[in-house]
Formats: sequence, C-alpha cells, structure tokens
Amino acid sequence: MIIKKDGAWILATPETTYVFRITETGHPEHLYYGPALLQITDELTSGDIAAMTQRRAFPAGNLISYDEEHPAVTLEDMALEMSSVGKGDVREPFVEVVFADGSRTADFLYDRAIVSDKKPPFKTLPSAHVTGADSPAGFSRLTLLLRDKAHNLELELTYGVFEDCDVITRSARLINHSDKPVRILRLMSAQLDLRRADLMLGTFRGAWAREMTRHETSVSGGRVVNTANAGASSSRANPFVMIYPGSTTEESGLCYASNLIYSGNHSESAELNAFGITRFMTGIAPQGFEWILRPGESFEAPEAALTCTKDGYTGISRHMHAFVREHIVRGKWAKELRPVLLNSWEAAYFKITEAKLLKLAKAAKETGVELFVMDDGWFGLRDDDSHSLGDWVANTKKLPGGLRGISDKIHALGLKFGVWVEPEMVNADSDLYRVHPEWVMQVPGQPHSEGRHQRILDLANPAVVDYLIEAMSRVITEAQADYIKWDMNRIFSDVYSPYLAGLAEESSQGETAHRYILGLYRLMGALTERFPDVLFEGCASGGNRFDLGILSYMPQIWASDNTDAISRAYIQERYSYGYPMNTVASHLSSVPNHQTLRVTPLTTRFGVAAFGSFGLECNLADMTREERVQIAEMIRLYKEWRNVLQTGDFYRQDGGSAGGRAWQPVAVNGFSKVHQWTCVSKDKKRAVGLVLQELVTPNSPYEIYRPRGLDPDRAYHFYNYEEKQDIRRFGDLINTAAPIHVRQDSALHRAIAKVYKMPGETEDLVVRGSVLMEAGIALSPAFAGTGYSDQVRHFQDFSARLYFMEAAE
Repeated sequence: MIIKKDGAWILATPETTYVFRITETGHPEHLYYGPALLQITDELTSGDIAAMTQRRAFPAGNLISYDEEHPAVTLEDMALEMSSVGKGDVREPFVEVVFADGSRTADFLYDRAIVSDKKPPFKTLPSAHVTGADSPAGFSRLTLLLRDKAHNLELELTYGVFEDCDVITRSARLINHSDKPVRILRLMSAQLDLRRADLMLGTFRGAWAREMTRHETSVSGGRVVNTANAGASSSRANPFVMIYPGSTTEESGLCYASNLIYSGNHSESAELNAFGITRFMTGIAPQGFEWILRPGESFEAPEAALTCTKDGYTGISRHMHAFVREHIVRGKWAKELRPVLLNSWEAAYFKITEAKLLKLAKAAKETGVELFVMDDGWFGLRDDDSHSLGDWVANTKKLPGGLRGISDKIHALGLKFGVWVEPEMVNADSDLYRVHPEWVMQVPGQPHSEGRHQRILDLANPAVVDYLIEAMSRVITEAQADYIKWDMNRIFSDVYSPYLAGLAEESSQGETAHRYILGLYRLMGALTERFPDVLFEGCASGGNRFDLGILSYMPQIWASDNTDAISRAYIQERYSYGYPMNTVASHLSSVPNHQTLRVTPLTTRFGVAAFGSFGLECNLADMTREERVQIAEMIRLYKEWRNVLQTGDFYRQDGGSAGGRAWQPVAVNGFSKVHQWTCVSKDKKRAVGLVLQELVTPNSPYEIYRPRGLDPDRAYHFYNYEEKQDIRRFGDLINTAAPIHVRQDSALHRAIAKVYKMPGETEDLVVRGSVLMEAGIALSPAFAGTGYSDQVRHFQDFSARLYFMEAAE
C-alpha cells in the first residue's frame, strides 16, 4: 500500500513501514524503515510524521549549506533516499556522473511522482515479477522523478511494494534529455540511510568449495564494503547481506536485509558518519565501471529487494524465501517438484563412454532415480579441461549415436535425460576459437591470464550471443534434453571487449562487464523461452554465481562443488538466510569425499542433501548391493516427503548443545557444534527435522531437539525410522558381549557384520506442537562409552538423524 500524507510518502506492508518526505528544497529525505508502525488500512497522523522529521535550525560546524535561502539544510547530516556529488554530502554517493564540461556536481530535485498497481518488466535486466492479473492485489509501485535542471538529466527512483512477503524493491533509471553525452561512473540500486549507530553488516563470503562463510563486521565508523569484481556475483561475496544491531539473534531483534537481482560485479556497503547515520548502499560495483549515456538514452540499474523484521534472522528468511519463490523464480519449475537426479561427474569425470553411462543409468533406475545427467566430456576432443570447449558436437567415439543416440537409450530406461554445457567459455585449443578469435574477451597484443585453460566469450557482442542461442538450441533439441546443467568455470581477467573497441561510435571499455551480463541474460532468456519445459540448473564452479539474477531464469543453482556433508551443512545453512532451499541443488556423494577425503555416514550424507533439490553424485554401479538397497530406501523416503522438503518453510534452530548463533565455530563452551533444521509444510500438518553433530563430546549423551514453525495447538506424531548399526563401528568392543574373541577387521568380524546388525533407537510419541517448539523433545541418550541398547543413539562423529512429524488426527 502507498499513501501520501503531508508531503510524506508511506509504503506499508503487513509487517513493515517505509516513510520518506520531500523537503522544502526538493530532496527526498528518509524518515523511517522498520517494523510496522500502522495497520495496513490505517494512516499515520501529521504528528507521527512530524515526530520522525529531523528539525534543523542552523548549519553545524563547517557543514555546507545547500543554498543561501536554506542555510540550515545541510545534506551531510541528512538521511536521504539518494545522494549525488558536489552539494555538501561527502558520503558515498548514489549517483556519480561526469558531464561534457568535466564537472561532476549533480543536483537531482523532486519533479513529480507516479503511483501504479502495475509492474512492467525491465528493458535490459531481469526483475521481480507479479503473478495474476495486470493489477494484482497486494502490489503497488511508486516512481519518483527527480531532475537535474542544469544538465537536463532525469533520475527515476522506483519503489515496489510486495505486501505478500513484506519486501520493498528499489531501482533507479537515469535518462539523458540533453544534447550531450554524460559518463556514468556509478548508479546504485538502493540507498538506505538509517538513523542508527549500533549496526553490524552481516555478509556471506568465501571461495571455491567453501562458499557462504558467515562474517559480521561492526559499522562503528567509516565504511564496510562487501564487493565482487570477478565478473560474476561471486563466491567471494554473495550479494545477499543483512544489517542489524549486535543484540539480534536467530529469532528476535531488529534486522534488515538486501539482495540484488544481478549476476555481475556488485557492491554493498555500510557507512557510519559523524552524525550517527548509517548509510547502506547496494548496486553495480563502481570499480572499473563506466557507461556513456548518449542524448535520448537511458540506463537502468538492477532491482534490489529490501526487507526488515523484528523477528531476527528467521524473520528475514521468511520474507526473502517467500519473495524468491513467488516473485523471482518463474515458469513451469517455479511450482513443480524437482526430480531426483544422478550426475555422472564424480562417477566418471571426463572418462565417459556410452557403455559406462548406460551401466550407471541402469543402476540409477534401480534405486529410484528419475533423471540421469551426462556431465562434461561428451563433446569434441574433451578428455580434459584444456581442449574443445566451445565445440558443441558429440564425440562419436564416446557416443556412437551422438546425443540423440544416448538420449534415446536413457529415455528407453524410463529416465529423464540431462546434459552439461558451459556456453560462455572457450578453449584456445578449439575449432570455435580458431575460427573466431575476435569473439573472446582479451586485450589485443598482450598475454592473457588464463583460468582453467579457458577464455571468456565476449557476450557484449550481439553476434556471439546470437551464435550461442542457436548452438545451445541444437544441443537441447538433439539431446531431447529434460535438464541442462549450465556451468561457468572461471572468473574474469583481462576485461576487454574487441566488439566495443571496434564500434564506430565512442564507447567505453568500462561498459564491458555490464554488457556481458546483459548478453548473458539475453542468452538465458531466449533459451528458457524456447524450451519452457526444460529444467535449467545454474552452476559457476559451484556457487560462484548464486544470485537472484540467475534464479530469474534457472529455478535452482548448484550450491558448491564441495559435496562433503559437513561442509555442505554450513554452506546450505548459510544460503538459507536469503534463499529458499529448493533453489539449492544438493547431492549425496561417495566417501572418502572427493573434495575433503572426509568419511561421513551414508545417513548423514542423505540427511543434509535431502534439504535441497536432491540428487546423487556418485558411482552407483561400483557400490555394493547393500549400499544400493540403502540408497533406494532413502530415495523412496525422500519422495514420500519431497513436497514438504521442497515447498515447505525452512527453519534453522540455534542447535542443542552448541547453543548461540547458528554460524558459530565447531566448539562452543566445550560442546561440539550441532545443526538443527526443520522444514514444515505450508498447512503445518507435516514436518521433517534434522539433527547433525560434528564431533563427539565425551560424556554428553543428551540432546534436545526443538523444531520451529509448527502449529502450537496441534498434536503431532513424532517419530524416526530405526537405523540398524554395523557392528564394525564399535570396533573390538564386540568382545565385551561376544561368546568368543573376535579380532577386529577379521573375516569372522566381517561375516558377523554381514548377518547381524545392532538395533537402533526409535522415537515414537504424540506431542503437542507448543511442547515440541518450546520445551523440545529429549532424544534418546547417545552412546557415551558405557552401555548400548535399542534405547541408545549411536551418534558419533558426523552422525545425523532425520525426524518426522505428522498431525495426529
């Protein structure tokens, strides 16, 4: 809802209120953003607005007065909706331009406003969508038009109000109405000036195989920056961030969050000035960016999603998950349950043959897999990563019948078929590069810094994008593909577009990185429109491009190349702060794990992977029959609960013994880190819980599981499935009970293990939802060195349990 009152604009959702006013000088002044100040049908009074407005009587110290008529108006100590260079605000600017005469002072003042209940798509970028009719209930849009009269430049600030998920989007567009070009050095997407000096910036940073490491930095003075200049949104710094006081916890306290609908270089910053105002900013990273805006042209910045809550990080997740599900992910797969897949990569790497793939696919079919994916190695002379990338023709020595031949055979098994591609990249040793070296992003005449033996195609060049649309269309059509894994395995270096350099009109190489992203979106948009039934999965060396821009085209993203269950518990948990778990592709892999060499129980690997878009990343054909039977049962169980796990509401609990915040390190107060998750169906009738322990703490048998999100007034049948334990996990403790001495790892030991399993504990209670959530359920005691029976949990290093809750009728 959007209301205008006494010169102020009020944007209201059920749980939030956003207020700003237009000052007497024409500046949009921010007054409030936070938990709801009014019911959705109420209005703030004149006194309410006056109370929020900062009164000014004189310029403090050496601050710069805006003009002679308003000496008390000093922009440096004002909370603003946007800022520019040159009129006294010396903080980081929202917009920075260089005019034809070399000057940079810009003065954007209020001209008019437009209110609408429609949301047109952006011209060049993906943006949040609204479903239903042209005028959907619960959505409204406000556009402020600000004008720099001296240079005939117009700035549009647009606010989208999504009442269903308590999100307010911000975006900006700059239009040049003059007869001279201007150079844009920055145009951010959202600025939020908060009159608070007690805030932290929570960011999710990392690297390949350890994405989404949680960091928090006190904004106590100066500027804290979360930025990526890798050409992709980057595992180095995810664009989702949170801002909150240090007292905020998982379930209580004020918290703000922002995410940018963009897949390229980005920057989020928080800056505290000398007057107690914290300025938060998000948008395209200014480093290396420049855009020439010619007369009559416009430039649009990406859309940013903002939300806030008084319910801590859980409240943020609740809002952001709903926003992504309802307004970012689109098409057939936005609501459809995702299939269980097996990917060939960790089973075969580049060494694929049709015979090997079919053997793997048959084993997959027997275990209940629904989709078989052929990963890298199927095209050109692709026996390693130094050849043939860009040559999208099947290697008939490996696949005698080509893509169509292997596809027909996989489909004949009753499986869907998927193919790996990496369209944006090319090897120098490829036919494509030999024919079109000018299509590659590289600086002419200078040595190129290579990444994974590959170079980046210049998607700023429309001809390259046109070529890739047709090349990928041929692959998808020939393969009759049901699924495409879209990879991108390197970051940018030597950023230079031969295409831009060859244009007759003036252009800037500072446009290259952004034009690349625009080309990428055109490519993805064309293919997802041509093939609406195909399930596309994004990947960029794992989570190097996990963002809302990719999710606008592809409903799930490979979260990390690291499939180790313990690593993934952290990675997936931290994605969950801003992204719903059905967007997180997660696979059960073999042990020792291929990235860490860690050995974790099969039940743990399944439990962690089940909380995302579930699949397998292992060689089923080489597994024992016993392992395949176990995996088949796990897949059957997953399908039984898939609807809850993929469409339900996900909750993090602070977690048993460890307590405290969910991102604390392994050891807390002497206890090992324990992860507790719960996923609850929308009607709150069914739920799945996970309890995962990292390292055993001696003599600590007790654990309380406290689910979240249940109906407090409903009774639930709480239970688990008994897990029989291999006696070999107890080592030579078997001799405390066996009538004869059994040497560890002997043939006798293995024979006994084959026919006899130790009983596992069972939980089977009917419990009220309020009791489960508040008091928790005291689980069966864990083995602690003395005693073992069917009432004792075998819960050792890296162990996990799944628990199930169903409404008791």
